[in-house]
Amino acid sequence: MLIVYLLGCLVIAFAAVVVVLMRFTRRVTRRAEAAVPPDAQFLDIDGERLHYVDFGHGPAVVFIHGLSGQLRNFAYLPLEALARTHRVVLVDRPGSGYSTRAAQHDGAIASQANAVARLIDTLALDRPLVVGHSLGGAVSLALALDHPHRVGALALIAPLTQPVAEVPAAFRPLAIRSAWWRRWVGRTLAVPIGMMTGRTTLTYVFGPEDAPKDFLIRGGGVLSFRPRNFEASSVDILAAERDMPGLAARYASLSVPVDILYGRGDRILDYRVQGEAMPVASERVHLTLVDGGHMLPVTQPEATMQWVLEVAARMASPQYGGVKPAMTVSVHAANDAV
Repeated sequence: MLIVYLLGCLVIAFAAVVVVLMRFTRRVTRRAEAAVPPDAQFLDIDGERLHYVDFGHGPAVVFIHGLSGQLRNFAYLPLEALARTHRVVLVDRPGSGYSTRAAQHDGAIASQANAVARLIDTLALDRPLVVGHSLGGAVSLALALDHPHRVGALALIAPLTQPVAEVPAAFRPLAIRSAWWRRWVGRTLAVPIGMMTGRTTLTYVFGPEDAPKDFLIRGGGVLSFRPRNFEASSVDILAAERDMPGLAARYASLSVPVDILYGRGDRILDYRVQGEAMPVASERVHLTLVDGGHMLPVTQPEATMQWVLEVAARMASPQYGGVKPAMTVSVHAANDAV
């Protein structure tokens, strides 16, 4: 009887802890959404609701963020200056930020690319320059391969381009294969643990450069402290693991120009694997290396924007769509204009 009594007490205590964790998670979610509310507009596409920002006039530039991010990850770039000469569109990938993910979609890179293609069609963007960061780079590559007539060129910043044998240390807690366990962790443990380890994670992700103190709000980082973002990011990791081998096998058929910017100090993705392999895989790829880490749009916004503008300027020239040398690597110091 004593054992039964003790087991009953443990069950009650465990249930009480779970309730406390769930209430705490809901409270943090409300505060995160109050601190970083939706920025602009929504568009319903194939069961998904995409959150996006659209401003400026001229040739279009579409920005696609990376894993566990959202469109404010690009807020450090001088976007207002870009909008004087270009139409600027930033989008939360399906499942990230304030965009939803359709129940029938499992985070497949091709499905995310299809959603961006529909966004391009709906907004009547004429073959935009697509800027993809990290996982957003893989989505951009799928977009160019599956919808080449909707894309003018790609400008990829620290992109995921190749299969990764091991999940980067900062994202290993997301690699949960069980859907039930993923939901349970997302609603109980993910938020408090994420808050306790947040500064360490940011230091690793941004290193060797410093994470700005206002990244949680200005960069939208606080929205990662929500169960559905945790679950979506977990699904994204599993989808990338499944989809990247097939995507990488198709690069020889790229029909649009691709420029890549990589930091040699990137701790998340190895530029030698993810960057230098690309000009070998496709003669349409041009690689630029700089001193810096994974979060160049945040840590080096002026230099990164200068690089984007140079890509946009080349895109406007008749020669840009032609064949490039198989291996072209430009190297700049971190404080130089890229």
